Amino acid sequence: MAGRTRPGRVLAAIAASLSLAVLAAPALAQPSVPLPVAAASADEPAEHVYVSLVTEVGVITLDLDAGHAPLTTANFLRYVDGKRFDGAVFYRAMHLGWSDDPAGLLQGGVRDAATLYPPVAHEPTSQTGIRHKAGTISMARFAPGTATADFTIMISDMPALDADPDAASEDARAGFAAFGRVVGGMDVVRGIWNLPRSATAGEGAMKGDMLETPVKILSARRVAAPPAPAAGSDAASPAAATSSAQRGADEN
Repeated sequence: MAGRTRPGRVLAAIAASLSLAVLAAPALAQPSVPLPVAAASADEPAEHVYVSLVTEVGVITLDLDAGHAPLTTANFLRYVDGKRFDGAVFYRAMHLGWSDDPAGLLQGGVRDAATLYPPVAHEPTSQTGIRHKAGTISMARFAPGTATADFTIMISDMPALDADPDAASEDARAGFAAFGRVVGGMDVVRGIWNLPRSATAGEGAMKGDMLETPVKILSARRVAAPPAPAAGSDAASPAAATSSAQRGADEN
C-alpha cells in the first residue's frame, strides 16, 4: 500500500478487500448454511490444537485455540482433516504504511470454490478474547458469518480488526474472527509477505497486494505440541517447533 494509511482506516480497507476475495469466487457447490452457534467466552479454558502448514518455502506451525474459538477452529480443522488445504496458496501480502515497522497481514486459502464447506458462524474477539496481535491467525470474510477457507496471519498488531461493541458500523462491531497464533515459522510467514507483489494484479483495495507468484501449501496436518522455546528465543518461530512440525507432517 503506497504512502501512509491512518490506523483508523485499516478495518474499512481490509473489510473491503477481503470481501472482494470472497465475491470473486464462484458460487459454492454446497448450501451456504452456517455451523450452529455454540457458547464460547474468554473464560473458557484453552484447548490447543496444533497444525503444520508445509509450504514451498518452509513450515509454519499454528496453535489453534479450540477452547476459546471452538467454531472457527473446528471449521479450519475440517479443511485440514479433509486435506483441502493441500494445494491452497498464500496469494496476498497487505503492506500498511502507517508504521515505521513492518505492518500488515498475509492472506491465503482455498481458491477452488467447489471444495469449500458451508460458512462458519462468526465468533467475535469480544466473545473469544483472542486479539489480533502479531502472529495471530484470523478468518477472512465478507459479512460476518460468511467465512469459509480464506485466512490471514498478522504481521503486526492489528487492533482495528478486533470487535468494537461501541462502533457505529455493524462490520466494525463484529470485527474478524481470530482463533490462534503462529508458534513456529514466523520467519517463513514474513518471508512470504516480503516476496515481490504485482503492481497490476488485484482489484480495488487489493490492487498492489497480490503476490507475483503465490506460494503453495503442500500439506496441512495436525501435529503434536511443539517443544517449549528456550529462554531468550523468539517464541513465534523456534527452530525446534518447526522441525517437530515437519516430522509430524512427514508422518502423515
